[in-house]
Amino acid sequence: MPVYAALLRAVNVGGTGKLAMADLKAVCDGLGFTGAKTYIQSGNVVFRSELSEATVQAKLEQALAAKLGRAPEVLLRSRRQLEDVAAKAERFPDAKPNFLLITFLPEPPPADALDRLVAPDEEEVRIDGREIYIHYVNGSGRSRLKLPALKPGTARNLNTVRKLAEMAAAMEAGLD
Repeated sequence: MPVYAALLRAVNVGGTGKLAMADLKAVCDGLGFTGAKTYIQSGNVVFRSELSEATVQAKLEQALAAKLGRAPEVLLRSRRQLEDVAAKAERFPDAKPNFLLITFLPEPPPADALDRLVAPDEEEVRIDGREIYIHYVNGSGRSRLKLPALKPGTARNLNTVRKLAEMAAAMEAGLD
């Protein structure tokens, strides 16, 4: 049975979209997803489902809309996709894992996305498929980076991506 990692956009960030992770797990359980496990308070959950990716996404978004009164966007990735994202982060050998943020997008950004990049703090940015990697040299909290292509996505630091990939691998191996 496929394992999915769901990354929720705009949940528990800056006082908006409050959702307890126990409630997120309960939503997943209620949808019939198996083994749902959340990770940190930023809207991450790993689970199994026999349903297609599109169906899982639609059902989860609908259930969250009913729970929250609005539908947060849900971005799904498989274990292999998460492992691939983490492996590609090796292109930033000098980046501390918590200073390297990966923004997950629903679709690849336009080819000219980096043309509108403003990176006054010398952030290093790379696009690969549906992900945008940003090494925030001075940390993301002080950054003045502007990149419109980030808007539809949700970001996780490399530590979180690695942990989600590890959780998905354990679930696939039946070690959960």
